[in-house]
Amino acid sequence: MAVVYILWLREVKKYLRSRPQILASLGQPLMYLLAMGFGLGPVFQKAGQGDYLQFIAPGVVGMAVLFTSIFSGIGLLWDRQFGFLKETLVAPVPRLQIMVGRTVGGATVAMIQGILVLTVCLIAGFRPHGLASVPLALLFMALIAVVFAALGTVIGSTLRDMQGFQLVMNFLVMPIFFLSGALFPLADLPPALAVATHLDPLSYGIDGLRGALIGQSHFGVAVDLAVLGSVAVCFLALGARAFSKIQI
Repeated sequence: MAVVYILWLREVKKYLRSRPQILASLGQPLMYLLAMGFGLGPVFQKAGQGDYLQFIAPGVVGMAVLFTSIFSGIGLLWDRQFGFLKETLVAPVPRLQIMVGRTVGGATVAMIQGILVLTVCLIAGFRPHGLASVPLALLFMALIAVVFAALGTVIGSTLRDMQGFQLVMNFLVMPIFFLSGALFPLADLPPALAVATHLDPLSYGIDGLRGALIGQSHFGVAVDLAVLGSVAVCFLALGARAFSKIQI
């Protein structure tokens, strides 16, 4: 377990040392929060849906956790390129421990990023319906982080160079975000879009965050927890399998 702790600590320290990167990573969530939260707020309110800032803030937090966690897994490509991955894999420790340490470290970093974005949302005017909801929201953030850090490990273990990175962004990560209901309600969608949102694991994470923070849930908090927990187990198993087959 010492290996798990060392790799977890490495990921967290690497994140905390990159202060310009932390500030830069807040740019995209801030853009969605301010431009759409305030820009589309009057339209959303006229449609009888309430305050759009309250609605979109959990989606922006989920977006921050998604991008940070999945990029931590794709960071395997950088470690492969600069030789750190080879040094790690030749160590006399099980690869499963290496994979768990990296995944938990990436998930922790994603949670820190999500908490930072949630703090910015609070400054911008977002108000959760009660402090008692915060622990449940943190649990959903942790589940989202684990799910997509494990998915990032699967992707990073499969790709061999950075050329496939843009394909992953365009054809996987962005659709996961836009189909999750982070920016629009999941009720009364066209059938094809409704099916896509039901298949998107992030939909359950965003829905769970909304249920925890503002008391609005489409699927139900219990369903969100069950689905995210099941997906996390599946992705961790796939990540462990893919990581065990890495060839250096």
